[in-house]
Amino acid sequence: MQLKKIKAVTASEVCADITLDDDALALLAEGMSPSEYLEQLTGADLLQDAIKFLARALPAREAAWWACLSARHGVSESTPDNEIKVLELAEQWVFKPTDESRHATHEATDTIESDTPVYWAGMSVFWSGGSMVPEDLPAMPAAENLCGMAVSGAVVLAGITDDIVESNNLYQLFIKQGIAVANGENAKAVV
Repeated sequence: MQLKKIKAVTASEVCADITLDDDALALLAEGMSPSEYLEQLTGADLLQDAIKFLARALPAREAAWWACLSARHGVSESTPDNEIKVLELAEQWVFKPTDESRHATHEATDTIESDTPVYWAGMSVFWSGGSMVPEDLPAMPAAENLCGMAVSGAVVLAGITDDIVESNNLYQLFIKQGIAVANGENAKAVV
């Protein structure tokens, strides 16, 4: 498995500031590459840990795109308009990442509940870089791992259903999409 856009040389670099289950940590070996570790996690069906790992390993813009793809999966006719707006703003930022659109996405997240994949996709955009405060104040960047945390929140929430098998199938799909994103491929085409 290739993960072309992931810059970390070892999986340990990625895991330095994320929280994984003990079973996932037991699979982490010294010098293991990110792709080898992701294969270990998915092979052991530690899918939520694989999501956390991949969310942190991806560059921020690609990670936010993955969050948007996962959140978009759950959009239906009953999705409130304000959630659709947040998702559209987040997707626009992915394709044209400006500080103005990043802040606009954040402002829009204030209109939706924080227990939705769309909310966390929006927060992943806001925490992707730049300052978290208005321009007239001294810059205050987000912690390096916040974007990945928001992305994993979006992806995990997008896969929650009442059926564990269905949830696992969704997580497997989302991980395949994340791998496609990591390789610069059309993740929308992954089914």
